[in-house]
Amino acid sequence: MNGDAAPTSLADLLLDHPFADEQPLLHGSGPALTAGVARARARALAAELQAAGVDAGHGVGLRLANGPDYVVAMMGIWLAGGVLIPINDRLPEKGLQPLLEATRPFVLLETDGIRPIGLSRTFDPDVAFVMWTSGTTGVPRAILHTHGAYLELLDRVLVPLRGGERRTGHPPSPNLIPVSLALNAGIYNALFGLRAGAPLVIMDRFTTAEFARLVHTFQIRSTVLPPAAMAMLNDDPDIEDLSPLRFVRSITAPLSPPQARRFMDRFGVFVLNSYGQAEIGEVIGWTASDAKEHPEKVGAAGRPHRGVAIKLVGEEPHWSGDVGELYVRPPSMAAGYASGGSFADRTDDEGFIATGDLARQDADGFVWIEGRVGDLINRGGNKVFPEEVEEVLKLGPGVRDAAVVGIPDERLGEVPVAFVVLDGALDIDALRASCRADLVPYKVPVDFVPIISLPRTEVGKLQRGELRAAYQARLEGGLS
Repeated sequence: MNGDAAPTSLADLLLDHPFADEQPLLHGSGPALTAGVARARARALAAELQAAGVDAGHGVGLRLANGPDYVVAMMGIWLAGGVLIPINDRLPEKGLQPLLEATRPFVLLETDGIRPIGLSRTFDPDVAFVMWTSGTTGVPRAILHTHGAYLELLDRVLVPLRGGERRTGHPPSPNLIPVSLALNAGIYNALFGLRAGAPLVIMDRFTTAEFARLVHTFQIRSTVLPPAAMAMLNDDPDIEDLSPLRFVRSITAPLSPPQARRFMDRFGVFVLNSYGQAEIGEVIGWTASDAKEHPEKVGAAGRPHRGVAIKLVGEEPHWSGDVGELYVRPPSMAAGYASGGSFADRTDDEGFIATGDLARQDADGFVWIEGRVGDLINRGGNKVFPEEVEEVLKLGPGVRDAAVVGIPDERLGEVPVAFVVLDGALDIDALRASCRADLVPYKVPVDFVPIISLPRTEVGKLQRGELRAAYQARLEGGLS
C-alpha cells in the first residue's frame, strides 16, 4: 500500500513508511519522533539486542509504557530477528514469572534496559509476536502471529475500508491509539496506521478529556474505541463535541446497537462495528461505502471481508435470519499456540473455524452478533440472549450497568439472573416491572443482585464465569 514492493516483515511498515525523515511520525505525551529518528532508534536497538545475544527466533519480552518508544522497540525487536512478547507495564513483579515461564523469552526489554532471562526458546522464523487470548471463556492461551499472516489481515481490512483505492496527495488522518500496545488491539491499530501511511498518536492511558483534546489537536477524522470507552464518553457531560471525528471503529468487544446509536446521536459520529478474534484477525467489518449506503444498519458487525467465508450452524435453518453459531474461513490466521497445537479442534472438514459466537445474517449480508454460545440461556426450551436482557435493564431506573447469566435450575434447566450496578438502592419490583414492559415473561430475570462493578478483562470484555461462580457460592452459602 505504501510502496511498490510488498513488505515481508512488520518492521518494513516503519522502514518503508512514506514519511520523509524530517516528518513527525510518532506522537505521545512528550516530543514527537520524526520518521528518521524512529528508524534510526529502531536500527540502534536491533544492534543492541543482537549484541546481547538475541538471535533469529529468540523471544524478547517488552515491558514499556504506552508511547512512541514502544513502537520503536517493537520494530527494533523485529529488525533483530526476535519475536515480540508484549507485557503490560503495570503487571506486578509477582505476576511476571508465570508469563515468562509460559513464553520463555531470551531477554526482557524494560525502561532500565535489557535484562537477561535465561528461559530462551527458539520460535519459527516467521513468528512476529506472541499474544494472549482474552481468557473470557477459559484459561488464556498464547497465540503465535506470523509476519506474513498479520500483513494479510491488515490489508484485508484496509483495502475495502478505502474502497480499494490507493490514496495520493494529502496524507491520511493520524491514527489515534487509545488502548495499550501490550494488547492485540493496540498492536493491530498501530501497525494498521503505519500500513496506511499515517502518523500515530499514542495515548499513555485513556481519559475522556485527553481523548477529546487529541481529536481536536490532531484533527482526527476516524479512530478506534472499545465499547467501554464509548460509554465513558457518552456519560461525560463535559464532552460536548468531538469534531472533526466522523467515524469510530468499535474494537475488543461487541458493541450493542443501542450503544452505537446513542454515541452516533450524541456526537454525530458513525460507529463502524466489526468482528474478529485474536486467532483469526478481523473477519467482518464495514467499508466506507457501506457506512454511506446503510446507516440503518448501525450496530451490525458489518459484512464479511474479502476472502472471508462464513456460515451459521444450528439446529434450525439459519439463512432466514435465525441465529446460529458463527463459523469463519479466513485467508490466513495465527500459526498456532506457544504451548503447541493448532486450531484443529475448532475446525470442520471444510476448513471453517468455530468461533463460539452466535450470529445472524440479514438479507443484505450484514452480520449481527447475538452473544456467546456458552452464554445462551436455555430456560425450559426457550432461548434467552443475555445481551438483549442487559440492554433492557440498562434503560431501567437507576441502572448504570448490568449483566445477565444463566444459573442451573432443577425444573427448567437454566434461569436468567441479573447483576446490576446501581446509582441508588436496589428496587427489585421496579426493575422487574421495567423488564416486563419490554420482554416476554421467560426472559425476565428471576433474581436481581446489586454489585459495585462488573468483572471485566482489560479490554472491557465481561467475565460472566465469575458472576456465575459468585451466585453459586451465594446459593451454597444459604443466602437468598
